[in-house]
Amino acid sequence: MKRLFSNLLFKVFLSIVFGIVFGLYLPESINRIFATFNAFFSQFLNFAIPLIIMGLIMPAISDLGKGAGKLLLLTTAIAYGSTLFSGFSTYLITSGIFPSLLESYVDKTAQIAETAKELSPYFSITIPVVLDVMTALVLAFVIGLGLAYQEKSTLKLVVKDFQIIIMQLIEKVIVPLLPLFILGIFANMSFSGKVYSILSVFVNIIGVIFALHIILLLLQYTVAGIFTKRNPLRLLATMMPAYFTALGTQSSAATIPVTLQQTLKNGVSEKIAGFVIPLCATIHLSGSVMKITACAMALMILEGVPFNFTLFAGFIFMLGIAMVAAPGVPGGAIMAAIGVLQSMLGFNEEMIGLMIALYIAMDSFGTACNVTGDGAIALVVNKITK
Repeated sequence: MKRLFSNLLFKVFLSIVFGIVFGLYLPESINRIFATFNAFFSQFLNFAIPLIIMGLIMPAISDLGKGAGKLLLLTTAIAYGSTLFSGFSTYLITSGIFPSLLESYVDKTAQIAETAKELSPYFSITIPVVLDVMTALVLAFVIGLGLAYQEKSTLKLVVKDFQIIIMQLIEKVIVPLLPLFILGIFANMSFSGKVYSILSVFVNIIGVIFALHIILLLLQYTVAGIFTKRNPLRLLATMMPAYFTALGTQSSAATIPVTLQQTLKNGVSEKIAGFVIPLCATIHLSGSVMKITACAMALMILEGVPFNFTLFAGFIFMLGIAMVAAPGVPGGAIMAAIGVLQSMLGFNEEMIGLMIALYIAMDSFGTACNVTGDGAIALVVNKITK
């Protein structure tokens, strides 16, 4: 039972249930307490996001170094290409499906929004950000790339210490408080009458994304099968222990031992597997990018926010980079992506809260897609290098 309650997905589920109940049955004065917490927490998130971006990206890029040569460049290019393919294919498919699928919910939400009452906080605190998101991204790249070519650097040690601090911030502060933040979001939506249409949208989105991630895995192993001239279904079947392990751990890093073992069973050399699998656990995020792209589009459609291919193209390119080396804790990747959602797609507090809830609800499936796809990349790299 203790392990169950420590599971982030279970906590988010309880937060949604209690948020709906509180919004419907508790007096406005009580619900405004949650609105006050959300006002403070959203300010704290805005302050922390640039620091999170720098704390994750700087050490990730500096760790790549210059010594791994062609193998590093090849693996990174394939992993990033796979991530981009996932994002763009998700955009093209969902942009054709979601508008008609969500049309009725858009009308209902618009009607409710005209008469809905919103919970206001008792007070709010403004926390100025140290850097804006784009400045943090550019600075992280400049420092990370510079440190990649420094074999001995005091600054690299400082960056490593900063990474530890940021990971502790995410794991010990932000992630534990996320369920309370989501509770406040759903209490507000329940109080205003929007919650039922939102939950209906959740069910539709999750179904579409699950189908897409199965198709993505089949495509990845079809490509690997063509390269290696082997049966892609057998290759994919061999990786299933890694897939199901990731469903339980919700962490690419924690699944590395199983992913590595199954990749070796697929005939990848020990040297290649030992290099590609740990690296791809941090840079290959095809499943995560799929979820975020699809969920972002659905929420923008629901809120009536206009979008186009150019907007999402820049978003997908930046998203694949911003999520590099997201810490191996449940929900870590969405923390790294919030800054891009805010700066490039204009997400507000409510949309961020819904995005987090949606992402965590599917976190295990996205992670499973990521690590299983790592095995396909290892097969391709193994074939090319031989």
